[in-house]
Amino acid sequence: MADITMCSGVNCPVKEKCYRFTANKCEYGQSFFFSPPLKTIYNTLICEMFWGENSEQIFNNLKNIMK
Repeated sequence: MADITMCSGVNCPVKEKCYRFTANKCEYGQSFFFSPPLKTIYNTLICEMFWGENSEQIFNNLKNIMK
């Protein structure tokens, strides 16, 4: 189970590269955004909560540092 808030990826142009969409979901108790956190800036649809490919490794390193 991913210990993050997941995203359904509806209408998101980068969902296939976002960990919040691609991570393994828990069938019991997984949290999701009510709606994808998308907004339009300068005619471009962006996600304020995008979690790129390297972000999981960075997050895990930070968790290890905080232990």
